[in-house]
Amino acid sequence: MGKSKTTKFKRPQFNTAGLPVNAVKEEEEQADEDCPALELLEKLESPSADVREFACASISRVVQLSQNIPGFLQRDAVRKLGPMLLDRSLAVRETATGALRNLSACGVQEVCEDMVKHDVMTPLTALLREVRRRRRRRRFYESSSQALSVFNKSGLLDVVVQCLERHPDNVELAISAAHCLHTVTEDNPELLCSVNAAVLAALENVLLSSQADMAHTLLRTLAAGTLWNVKGSIPAARQAQMLNAVVATLSRCLDLDAGALIPKLREAEDARHKSSTAAADLEDQAAGEPTPEDEMEEEEEAPKQKRNGKAVKVDSDFSDLLPVSGQELREATALLTAQQTSLEIIVNVCCSDDPSDDEWEEESSSDESDMGPDGLCDGLSNLMSPLCLSAEVHGALINHSIPEKVLKKTEFPPKEALAVCQQDPSWRRLIKKMQRIQSRALTCLHSILSAMDAESLGGPAALQEAAQHLSKLVFGNTEASKEEEFLEAVISAMRSLLQMLASKNIPQCMTAEQLMSLSEAATRCDVVSVRVNAVAILGITGGTLAKEKGTAATLEMIGRALLQVATKDVDLVVNGEALDALFDVFADGEEAEAAAKNINLLTSLKTLQPVFKSKIRKEGRGKYNPQQLCVLDNIKVNLRRFIGYLEKVVKK
Repeated sequence: MGKSKTTKFKRPQFNTAGLPVNAVKEEEEQADEDCPALELLEKLESPSADVREFACASISRVVQLSQNIPGFLQRDAVRKLGPMLLDRSLAVRETATGALRNLSACGVQEVCEDMVKHDVMTPLTALLREVRRRRRRRRFYESSSQALSVFNKSGLLDVVVQCLERHPDNVELAISAAHCLHTVTEDNPELLCSVNAAVLAALENVLLSSQADMAHTLLRTLAAGTLWNVKGSIPAARQAQMLNAVVATLSRCLDLDAGALIPKLREAEDARHKSSTAAADLEDQAAGEPTPEDEMEEEEEAPKQKRNGKAVKVDSDFSDLLPVSGQELREATALLTAQQTSLEIIVNVCCSDDPSDDEWEEESSSDESDMGPDGLCDGLSNLMSPLCLSAEVHGALINHSIPEKVLKKTEFPPKEALAVCQQDPSWRRLIKKMQRIQSRALTCLHSILSAMDAESLGGPAALQEAAQHLSKLVFGNTEASKEEEFLEAVISAMRSLLQMLASKNIPQCMTAEQLMSLSEAATRCDVVSVRVNAVAILGITGGTLAKEKGTAATLEMIGRALLQVATKDVDLVVNGEALDALFDVFADGEEAEAAAKNINLLTSLKTLQPVFKSKIRKEGRGKYNPQQLCVLDNIKVNLRRFIGYLEKVVKK
């Protein structure tokens, strides 16, 4: 017999988990057969919404067994489910949210880290914003609340806060998290009890950050908005400090002059581009003129482009340049977003005492009055009750000169800033952002005027100056007055200001011609609130003029305009507002009586009365909400009484 070669004993290879490699391979092969991850994740790419919904629902069910989760994680389930939050189908969006929720709730820390890694915050924030939009538009279905409910119960709050805490070294990630927090904490009382000391500390640390760049300005603004949203979770002893810190942050943001900063940022971008081009040209010169053979080699090695008439090699891997490229544009965008957000937060601060004001949001769908003591967090104090809150907010807003800063932002964007943005397609989108800031500032001014007294706002002289400023905005730019968003905001602010002037018997500054011009512009607008506010302005101004001598001719003009709206506008709410304005204008005084006779007001209203009653009966129940119907019923009653009053006037 020959010698046999002794086979060496090889120690089995182990993986990092301590299992033999062969065992792991066998286990994975078995897992492939047992776990439906591969098939379900492939179905997410189906063109059929029903198939995608089925896949998401199945994943949501399957991952409730923890042994199935590794199979999904190994196949990038989080990355593939994230985009489903923005799917065209609402059902797919909801089931995808449920699947991610179960993955995070039934899985381990790795799942949460994957969510951060694959930026699930962005689509999640977009979905939550959609829920908010639905609530604003009175279409808040129970199914649409699933995203908020899932967020509340899934422990995602801790993940988002971890992202927020990364702001010193990754501000973009922190901004994404801050957007999400600002969205999910608004009108979400269920989440308040999850807002613990660690969450508050993370928000406060952001507020205390000192970086001067615009990205951090936006981050601090979003943190301030989130703190305001969760004020009920803040200990009583610290609420006054929190309120002051929030308002101070918003004030500093509004101090920034976007009209001056944007041209400087655009100039800095041009300088950087020129510097980069010059450096590249120097490199070309140092390398010498290329030979034809060199050019042929370059043609094979990489794509080329012309620079100064010469072909130069283009590095196709430019990923390391992306953080630098466009940094000025990102700074400008962050600045404008921060200022718009600041103004929106101030609106919410001013409206927080008044649940009937739905300028931004509808009332919360939950009935907090049914909540017992256990349903509220410790730290909810008397300082945040409505009566005390108004005083605290009033003081903070005045101390930080918020009314003056808001009024400043209502001005049209500077021509220089518009011009530099117009020159470059990538900057052109900032023009709309600047215009939106003006509209938000006007809406914010309306809220401030509705919430504060005349003395706090500077007295008669300051109010008259503000009225003249608003008049210039309306009548000084014919193009802007055609924009519905601007027109809605400026007329709303003007109504509030004129109402304040009238209540204090302060002379108004609008001429009869301006009034008629405003009325005509409003009646052509499709937005109901614009038409409502326009006729209200006619009523406010007419009621003031009726107390003065020699105003009958102007009152006749106003009366005819209001009768036209009351008779011909297609919306019952606008009809009712016009009638209400007529009552205010012609309720009393010799000038009003004379004007009423000259325009045959009594006859016109008698003709209109049965038509108005019939429209309420036929259209009211199906088209208008209970609050609107209640107002319309009151106007119907007042119309009958007002006709009786005019009949007595005629008999004099």
